[in-house]
Amino acid sequence: MEERLLDTVRRFNRRIALLTGAGLMACAAIVLADIVLRQLGSSFGGTDEISGYVMAIATSWGMAFTLLELGHVRIDILRRRAGPRGRALVDLFAMLVLTGTVTLIAYKCWPVLARSLENGSRANTPLETPLAWVQAPWFAGWIWFAAMAWLTFVAAAMLVMKGRFVQADEAIGCFGEEDGAP
Repeated sequence: MEERLLDTVRRFNRRIALLTGAGLMACAAIVLADIVLRQLGSSFGGTDEISGYVMAIATSWGMAFTLLELGHVRIDILRRRAGPRGRALVDLFAMLVLTGTVTLIAYKCWPVLARSLENGSRANTPLETPLAWVQAPWFAGWIWFAAMAWLTFVAAAMLVMKGRFVQADEAIGCFGEEDGAP
């Protein structure tokens, strides 16, 4: 059951990663077009602002994908010296700390969006972008990351409680530079 849950969320996150990548590619195309236009004496204007927004949104949504693909950095000096059970406990602790941190960030993002909605805040730029347009998908990405972190933590904890350390390692473990990618 736990592995099926993890496979399902991985599939969702791969689709989200593809959409996020498409958004980044579209942003790069707009920036490239703006550079070409500048050489011709014209410009869209605001591409630096738009690309900053796209990067913030892509980062918040991309974190869940990175989590499930074991791409987050971890210092594993203690982990390498432990047996399977010790590694599983270190991994669970690291996952719990990450999950708590991400949950706190997501929680603290809401007041930022709420204030922008309440005040009708706009960027102090020539585009005067309504900030809620950018902050809503950014906030949603952090919520998604927190939800994926909790699901992953719970699934891994269930695997560890069942003594399935290899599967837990595949879910939340890490790999050293000498190991290569999983």
